[in-house]
Amino acid sequence: MALRLVDVYRPEDSGTLEPPEEDYTLLGHWAQTLDDGTRLDRILVEADEAETLIEWVDRAVGVSDYRVVIQSVEATLPRPETEDDSEAEAGEEESENDTSVGRLSREELYQYAHDQADVGTPFYALVVLSTIVAAGGMLRDQVAVVIGAMVIAPLIGPNIALALGTTLGDAALLRRSMRVNLVGMGLALGGAVGLGWGLTVEAGTVELVSRTAVGFSDIALAIAAGAAGALSVTRGGSTTLVGVMVAVALLPPVVACGLLAGDGHTADAMRAGLLTLTNVAALNLAAVATFLLQGIRPMRWHEVEQAKTSTRIALALWIALLALLAVAIWLLR
Repeated sequence: MALRLVDVYRPEDSGTLEPPEEDYTLLGHWAQTLDDGTRLDRILVEADEAETLIEWVDRAVGVSDYRVVIQSVEATLPRPETEDDSEAEAGEEESENDTSVGRLSREELYQYAHDQADVGTPFYALVVLSTIVAAGGMLRDQVAVVIGAMVIAPLIGPNIALALGTTLGDAALLRRSMRVNLVGMGLALGGAVGLGWGLTVEAGTVELVSRTAVGFSDIALAIAAGAAGALSVTRGGSTTLVGVMVAVALLPPVVACGLLAGDGHTADAMRAGLLTLTNVAALNLAAVATFLLQGIRPMRWHEVEQAKTSTRIALALWIALLALLAVAIWLLR
């Protein structure tokens, strides 16, 4: 059972905070006044209750100048009580007041997305290096080398940030994540084109041919990768292995497109480019849908309306693009 320590810093005259115990599993609540007069409430809850608790705090504090700090708790003594196994097997009904969201809080997800969209030189260096490794694997027709490139490709973070920014209607996060995605994919494509121009490319190798044969199964793969990436992030699990699956959908086709284009194989390059666009659209559509199905939304009502508009537009664009690409795939069969 994952735990979170929610610290609420607020003005001295903002009253008291008493979270309703019938709505939350409060494992601890400590209140104190700091030397500067700031009130501090420390509330220990289960991780999947943190989001709704923060929403309750926002309503209960009644002032705008407060700050919430969320900390992950590795362990606590005495150990929290857990539900008896026999009761679990009997399927005891959950309380009507259960406010658990069954995932990480919106604030934790936003911080993850913000960090993934705020990249620097190491990110772009990894993109370039993974492009070189993938190109080498394709030119030598060595699948193990291509897999190695997908392991080091840092592509899952910016795409998840783009999907979350769409879901929350956060224009700043959308701009940053879109820029990172465009620059990252542009570096991979440009580097591959340069390698294709300078080296001899055998278009008949298995690794290249497999990225020019576009089918509807590729859409299913990208949808699965997008949904798995979003689920992995919202559950707080490791994204390393899921990141490889996302890279499978993005890195090899864009590198294949660049290599083939650089060596003059225009028709094959266009097919690899079609696969790349198809995977991008399907992956982001699946990630946004997964976030929506998990009830991720902004906290305040005016932000909710803005997010709904952003999400409708994004979903319409991704669906329309994917439909057009599906038609193109069908025509090329």
